[in-house]
Amino acid sequence: MTELVRTREELAKACAALTGTVGVVMTMGALHSGHETLLRAARERADHVLVTIFVNPLQFGPNEDFDRYPRTLATDLEACRRAGADLVFAPDREEMYPDGEPRVRVNPGLLGEDLEGLSRPGFFHGVLTVVLKLFQLTRPDLAFFGEKDYQQLTLVRRMARDFDVPVEVVGVPTVREPDGLALSSRNRYLSAQEREAALSLSAALRAGVDAADRGLDAGAVLAEAHRAFGSGAAGARLDYLVLTDPDLEPGPVAGPARLLVAAWVGATRLIDNAAIRLAPRS
Repeated sequence: MTELVRTREELAKACAALTGTVGVVMTMGALHSGHETLLRAARERADHVLVTIFVNPLQFGPNEDFDRYPRTLATDLEACRRAGADLVFAPDREEMYPDGEPRVRVNPGLLGEDLEGLSRPGFFHGVLTVVLKLFQLTRPDLAFFGEKDYQQLTLVRRMARDFDVPVEVVGVPTVREPDGLALSSRNRYLSAQEREAALSLSAALRAGVDAADRGLDAGAVLAEAHRAFGSGAAGARLDYLVLTDPDLEPGPVAGPARLLVAAWVGATRLIDNAAIRLAPRS
């Protein structure tokens, strides 16, 4: 039975009754099968699974989609029940920010100013602030985040280490449609034509992975990825396509690396990424 709580007091009382390890999955709702994969991963490792559902206003810019972001609590609760969640915390804005938007926010540092942070100024200040608040409120042993939002995952891990938050941050592989499109709550905004164009992102990643598997160097891998993105269906406008090391430091030359892409498809901005392994330099 999945219990729904809406206030801090209800959450504290429900958490006090849990024994054993607690795994948390933090979401903004509009749950899809990718979220259910996170819940199942949490179910495998934790005695109890807690889900948070909160559309966080701090991570939306002035021209972004906060007002139209889908709120689907009833169907989200059904998804949580199917995946075996014990507890859902779904606060409203006033419950999370009783004094209004917080004057003190988590600074993500230089890593938070690149890639997504460059395209969406202030975004990671909002993400890390709400994640830290939810860590404090839920006190989990494990926290599960999808690798699709790879920069977010990296920053949450760094925040937990730097602030000595006693939680293990677990990355869960991206879930994809059969044609390769990464699952996202924003996919519902795409028209049929835009969805076809959105496949340019995953095509670029596949081309980069294939180039790395053939032993090509970093420059050639990136060139292949750009070529594949450009040959996709018209309608996707590239924001960035970069190759970094696994901790998002610039310029990998060999070994494990990460290929990350972001693009606008119509009015919708999508992101994706893939792990690759670069061959040693000869």
